[in-house]
Amino acid sequence: MTLFAGLAAAAALLLAAGFVLGRAAARRAGRDGLDLGTPVEHATFHTLHTASLAAPPLRAGLTEDTARKAARRLRPLLGTEALCLTDREAVLAWDGPGADHHRAQVLQRVAELLRTGRGESLRSDCDQPDCPLRWAVITPLTGEDGVVGALVAYGSRESAVLVRAATEVARWVSVQLELAELDRSRTRLFEAEIRALRAQISPHFIFNSLAAIASFVRTDPERARDLLLEFADFTRYSFRRHGEFTQLADELRSIEQYLALAGARFGDRLRVTLQVAPEVLPVTLPFLCLQPLVENAVKHGLEDSRAVCRITIAARDAGAEAVVTIEDDGVGMDPAALRAILSGESAQASGVGLSNVDERLRQVYGDDHGLVAETGPGAGMKVTVRIPKYHAGVHRDPPLSGQV
Repeated sequence: MTLFAGLAAAAALLLAAGFVLGRAAARRAGRDGLDLGTPVEHATFHTLHTASLAAPPLRAGLTEDTARKAARRLRPLLGTEALCLTDREAVLAWDGPGADHHRAQVLQRVAELLRTGRGESLRSDCDQPDCPLRWAVITPLTGEDGVVGALVAYGSRESAVLVRAATEVARWVSVQLELAELDRSRTRLFEAEIRALRAQISPHFIFNSLAAIASFVRTDPERARDLLLEFADFTRYSFRRHGEFTQLADELRSIEQYLALAGARFGDRLRVTLQVAPEVLPVTLPFLCLQPLVENAVKHGLEDSRAVCRITIAARDAGAEAVVTIEDDGVGMDPAALRAILSGESAQASGVGLSNVDERLRQVYGDDHGLVAETGPGAGMKVTVRIPKYHAGVHRDPPLSGQV
């Protein structure tokens, strides 16, 4: 769903509701003697305000709870006697009178809408003389999979204005539901990417770490115990189930544990320098965003060469951003090959972590915040990550319906 579709639906909503709300606003302004602007200006403000109150529940999807909260706002927006929202199987919410004897008839009408996908305007066939619900407008609510439910607006008489307004409000509701589906899709994508990163944690690394720990059991039991605790904490953090985001302090702690295990294997061949500014430790960033970069530095710095490898991890304050750099003096690589990995054109196993992290950073912060890598054959590699300190929609543990 594009931004233009959302704007178009909102504009149509304003036009449809403006006429009804304008007259009421004019009467109120005249009665109170207050200068609240023209009737159209007041109606526009009231419509926007009411729509803004109805949108958040709908962005969580179509359930009984969200439908009930939304219906309470949508009925005044339309100015109808009653309004109900349904999914494909049940009436989720009813706001206004007549639920006791009209509710059972709704699903019969909605069944026809689900079959054809077309809305309709019809008499309610109510046999109670005191009931104000004489006419019903049934309009479809759509999502990625087609019609997902219906909006039913009841009036006291047949009205072309009500038909048009109900149709446009239903389109606006459908936009919110499609945005909710996009939020869920984004959450599933993030979870899939994190699973890919977890799967990339090399079985060889786990085997080698346990083998290194075992080698110290007799010669240095205390160190073996400490390494085993580091291994337990590292795997617990890497395979945790909740949270798309974490704090830089937690990510760096996991990296320290990873390096302690790698150091047990490589000994003095691995030399690490940490330079971290304390003020950036609380900064929020995507989960498992830095560890794959450090693992890549160790791999290219040690496993692909026999020389001593020096790795420098720095995190500094840069005003509105935290800048993290991971640099090694290992074998490096051809810049063209690195560009192919980051663009997805190359399927090298060693580059899966880099491309995954680059894509996630761009999705969260925009294309200007992708990885910046400097490398060359035999020249090592330096990877820079720029993380905005405050970014709209980024929370440490956002809900599954997402609000990035």
